[in-house]
Amino acid sequence: MYETLTFTGGVHKSDELKELIEDLGGIILQENILQSELVINMAVPLDDVEKIEEKSKELLAKLTSAPMAGCEIAIVSPTLARHHLPHSACDISEYLRKFGAKDNMIGLARGDGKGTAGITEDEKKLIEEHDLAIFALGSFKQCILDKSFLYDDIDIPVVVTGAPEIALDEMPSVDAYVDNLGRIPRRLRRGNDIRALKKLVEVVEDVLNNKKRELINDPPLVPPIIVKNAIENQIPAIKDSISPTPVTSQLDGVRVKLDYDKYHEDIENVVVDNKKLKDIADIKKSLMYDYILVKIYNESSLVENS
Repeated sequence: MYETLTFTGGVHKSDELKELIEDLGGIILQENILQSELVINMAVPLDDVEKIEEKSKELLAKLTSAPMAGCEIAIVSPTLARHHLPHSACDISEYLRKFGAKDNMIGLARGDGKGTAGITEDEKKLIEEHDLAIFALGSFKQCILDKSFLYDDIDIPVVVTGAPEIALDEMPSVDAYVDNLGRIPRRLRRGNDIRALKKLVEVVEDVLNNKKRELINDPPLVPPIIVKNAIENQIPAIKDSISPTPVTSQLDGVRVKLDYDKYHEDIENVVVDNKKLKDIADIKKSLMYDYILVKIYNESSLVENS
């Protein structure tokens, strides 16, 4: 198993950290340089976390746990139309990225009111391509409760945000609810807003950690970051992709941001642990821009399919 961490420090001597990550069998998930500050999201073997901590101290950098790194999150709004978009959805997306999350904004096609809101099967399938979904709803309790049909049969963990206080037992189909995040016609910059966003981060990390514990009992046949590394090394087209994180890690697979019809055979023939990827994973066309979605089999799924 791997631990996901975020390194925040100077660029000076950062090559020493990168070499150490490689020597330990870890992988850099994402790297950003903001002026003179370097931020690296990484995954390293659990037994070697102390060595990364020692190197970070030596480089006078900050090292934090990043449960959201290596996960893909869907932030769902009833619509992306100006008249209904909860303004908090954009700030939620921006804030989660500070903690290593890779998130995608999804607006439903029919959500301009509680009486006409709806979700299609394709929209559900697109949301379920992610590790976790955050439904950013509005400011009225009854409206939020009436919209439970939007997410009550989503087959991944669901977190709902809204303005009013609502007891979790009133929302039996969700994993968590975070209040004080409704439709706000301004940026989330005040004290109450920041506290609500911090609470959301804690909740999302807890839900993801619970999902990771479940995977420990029945893990993917190959860790997703190993698959990510193999694809990046064996598919030259990845280097020409202009998409951010062209191979995006998930808890049980990866999303490859290449056209399925053109590249799926190349992806199927990627060799991981002396096996072709098609033999250890389900490879299909994503509903997002016809990308390639790779979901790695685990032991139980192999037994079911045999």
